[in-house]
Amino acid sequence: MRVFATALAPILLTISPAAAQDHSAHTQTPPILAAPAEADPHAGHSMQMPSDVAPPTAAGDGSANAADLYFDPAVMAGAREQLRVENGEVITHAIILDRLEATSGNGAERYAWDAQGWYGGDINRFWWKSEGEGAFDGDLEHAELQLLYSRAVTPYFDLQGGVRQTYRPEGDRTDLVLGVQGLAPYWFEVDGALFVSNEGELTARAQAEYDLRLTQRLILQPRAEVTLSAQEIPEFAIGAGLSNVLAGARLRYEITRGFAPYVGVEWSGAVGDTRNLVRANGDAPEATRVVLGVRALF
Repeated sequence: MRVFATALAPILLTISPAAAQDHSAHTQTPPILAAPAEADPHAGHSMQMPSDVAPPTAAGDGSANAADLYFDPAVMAGAREQLRVENGEVITHAIILDRLEATSGNGAERYAWDAQGWYGGDINRFWWKSEGEGAFDGDLEHAELQLLYSRAVTPYFDLQGGVRQTYRPEGDRTDLVLGVQGLAPYWFEVDGALFVSNEGELTARAQAEYDLRLTQRLILQPRAEVTLSAQEIPEFAIGAGLSNVLAGARLRYEITRGFAPYVGVEWSGAVGDTRNLVRANGDAPEATRVVLGVRALF
């Protein structure tokens, strides 16, 4: 063992500490140098507004027609007109035949209609409304036509005003109309109006309906309507206060979105003082009817 150590000592003494830490033979990866920045293609360009135009301090603070400073005003006028045609003030029209039906109940066969339509833009429209009813074996009992100017006051409601002409065998009436029509929360379609007749009579009517989709084509539509009067109108057997209530439901099948036959049931009744006036005239104060009809859109 002593002989082995004596032979190994000269070899160990030849290795110095500096040599033991020498990494000069190791290969080192040169550092990655950043690529030189590309020249800005817009360098030297100047985007300056005319000296007499101050830049807006915030979005929307500038002129609504500021583009006219850089483009021909005639070209901009044409562009704005095209924008208006494509995105606003689009003229549309529709005819809605909401109810055209035959009814049977209380031993009488009757007919009724309820239609309306409009022509105009998103904000301003002309509306017309018509409804009426009568007996197949008798005369027309009631008919009316409304001509209205309508203006959108919210995204879902229109304020309407105009005139109504009403026909009854007992006498005609011409009314001023002020009403509101639109889509209430939970998708109830509502329509209400006040009427002031040429005889000074103040009446009101409100109705609501809801489309309950059972399938994509089968729709159940509950509907309710009430009428009121500020005074008694004996000529039409109408008492003061709440005068008539109507409630019903119609089940329609949309063969197409624009044509749907339906069947349903409807109850109507006179209430309050009106009920007494109807009885005094020898008429039934309430009736339940089965209805069969069509609904169409044009």
